[in-house]
Amino acid sequence: MTKDALQPNVRADEYMEITSATIRDAPAILELQKLAYQTEAVLYNDWSLPPLTQTLAELRAEFAETKILKACRGKLIVGSVRAIQREGICSIGRLMVHPQYQRQGLGSRLMQAIESLFPEAAKFELFTGSKSEGNIRLYERLGYRSSRNERLSVNLSLVFFEKRRQCPSSLTT
Repeated sequence: MTKDALQPNVRADEYMEITSATIRDAPAILELQKLAYQTEAVLYNDWSLPPLTQTLAELRAEFAETKILKACRGKLIVGSVRAIQREGICSIGRLMVHPQYQRQGLGSRLMQAIESLFPEAAKFELFTGSKSEGNIRLYERLGYRSSRNERLSVNLSLVFFEKRRQCPSSLTT
């Protein structure tokens, strides 16, 4: 880790570059994903969560239809998010930030960046676990509203969120 990453009062996201990921980034994104989702596995006492069991081949296949962004600090990928649009609905998933860079605004920046890639989307959708309070606060802060819950197991319920795109005000002359 570089010296500036450890300096107090220096936000990690000030040094981040968010760009489109390529299939060559898949191994590093998968490694980050498995690290970032460990806290969720502990929270839900479930190490079979899809982000932890996804294979490299499965992730590489997602690049065919899904837009995947990466946040880099130098050459190190420290964040990622992916989304796909169908019938005017943009489904966002797998928002992840390296544990050392969490709570510094990078998740918000990744969300804003992925939303901006879908200007034709009428609505954005995503989900998180019901015990993932930090994720829930982030999504609510970004304008997402809870739309439904789904119980998957004794330990895991999902909260689904949506955000409708605000129509630009009509200009009057």
